[in-house]
Amino acid sequence: MQIKLKKSFNKNKTIWDIVNLETNKNDNTERIDNLYLDGNTISDCQEMANAFNKYFLNIAKSINSKQNKPSSHNPQNITSLHYLMQSFKNPFPNINLKSTSTGEIENIIKSLKPKNSSGYDGISTKLVKICSPFISSPLAHIYNKSLSSVIFPDCLKYAIVKPLFKKGDKSKISNYRPIFILSSFSKILEKVTYNQLQEHLNKYGILAEEQFGFRADSKTNKSMYKLINETLNALNTKLIVGGIFFDLEKAFDCLNHSILL
Repeated sequence: MQIKLKKSFNKNKTIWDIVNLETNKNDNTERIDNLYLDGNTISDCQEMANAFNKYFLNIAKSINSKQNKPSSHNPQNITSLHYLMQSFKNPFPNINLKSTSTGEIENIIKSLKPKNSSGYDGISTKLVKICSPFISSPLAHIYNKSLSSVIFPDCLKYAIVKPLFKKGDKSKISNYRPIFILSSFSKILEKVTYNQLQEHLNKYGILAEEQFGFRADSKTNKSMYKLINETLNALNTKLIVGGIFFDLEKAFDCLNHSILL
């Protein structure tokens, strides 16, 4: 086990692999024998694939349609975007995308985890890392064309979608969530854009301090530390502590694009 951890590039995943192995949770976790849907049992592989595809495509639309119905508590039908706009006193300047360089592409490729898994193109990040000295320059040229035209290439949007079992009854389609395996070249272009977006957000202080996830200088364990620390300080001064916790259903699938933009 120690040898596995020392050689691992992803310590957290390796630890969970060891735990699952010791608790016998690795047996046939990916195999789906049948699905129970609309009162019928489906066992044909093609029919199950079509059922998953239809479910994953429509789940966000179904949830959003329920949430967007006019409420008696909100007679004017005020959206969350209204409150978001009110939280900013002045508009922020638009971001101007800059050209990337061969050096930046090489550094991004170095930062990728050397995985053997690949997207629809069959090219893994491990192979990309090996070929980095020969492909960094043409990739920089392609990505600069994308940045200057503000168009993300359609071929980099294709993904292999795999249903991942969460918990409960394996025959219920609602107990699965989709995993998207993208092309390695898509990940590199995303990272180029992310670096410039992150720089813009930090420069103008757009993100709130309480935004812990998906930031280079902040991690989610900091949010846990802050929560525990403030709770203990309050209890030590004999204050009453209350908390409201939200478990958002299909949060990323149901993301409001108007808020994101």
